[in-house]
Amino acid sequence: MRVVITGGAGFIGANLCRALAARHEVRVLDDLSTGSADNLAGVDVAVQLGSVLDADAVREVCEGAAAIVHLAAVPSVPRSIENPKRSHDVNVTGTLTVLEVAREVGAHVVTASSSSVYGDGATAKAEDVVCRPASPYAVSKLAAEAYTSAYRTSFALDAVSFRFFNVFGPLQAANHAYAAVIPAFLHAALHDVPLTVHGDGEQSRDFTHVDSVVSVLTDAVERRLTHPTAVNLAFGTRTTLNELVTMLGELLGRRLAVEHRPSRLGDIRHSRAYPATLRELFPDVRPVPVRVGLARTLSWMRTQSEALAAESRVTV
Repeated sequence: MRVVITGGAGFIGANLCRALAARHEVRVLDDLSTGSADNLAGVDVAVQLGSVLDADAVREVCEGAAAIVHLAAVPSVPRSIENPKRSHDVNVTGTLTVLEVAREVGAHVVTASSSSVYGDGATAKAEDVVCRPASPYAVSKLAAEAYTSAYRTSFALDAVSFRFFNVFGPLQAANHAYAAVIPAFLHAALHDVPLTVHGDGEQSRDFTHVDSVVSVLTDAVERRLTHPTAVNLAFGTRTTLNELVTMLGELLGRRLAVEHRPSRLGDIRHSRAYPATLRELFPDVRPVPVRVGLARTLSWMRTQSEALAAESRVTV
């Protein structure tokens, strides 16, 4: 079948493209504002440069589509604090544009939400708890998943939203100011610079390897899964940043230097999923353990660093 992935040149999108392109016709819509065309090198997909805010571009790429996986977004809490309107426009209005086109073409829709919608709290988050978003990014994701649910109810659109929890793995960018914590740590460690920890490092996350995410999204697309509420896409693990630093040091065989900085606005102290709904809907999916996923990601990043170093020597 024909599957459209918005934001398909991004980290999660490009990994999903690799999985789906083996069995389906895949089209990508991406404005490359945060994604990279290099992520799709050698992958059999048709790429259209464009924004989800452009209804004509969305309509063109979705012609004949049986499914749309909507991953395009302005990511990160700090970005949204610096420019709340940009986060709203892309994450909310862009989602509305995609849903409208999906309704026109009769496509099944999978939309991406975020664990940030829950706000703070030390307990595992079930989907029915009251959400208390603490940043414009979190608000935008909560609005996007609410629109998805409303379209399912109002227009009988086949749709489901997943709340991602700190996804990590190969292809995740590290060399920018808004990099997620794992690629930022790996990049710093491989370049022998101190790892930046905001706060005391005891904040915890439910880190989820991208392979597990791709497995769930692929199954949801192929089964045309619908669900009345957003679904946590994580497995209930708890890893502090200090534990992450220790784990990475053990993989590298050396003690890593850490530089502590003040906590950032909008950051959540603890984020962990209650995974009962996920396990009910996807009983066969198995999480990649954090240490295993970290080792895989480290191996990939080492390969990238070596390739860049070799290219630099050739250029010189």
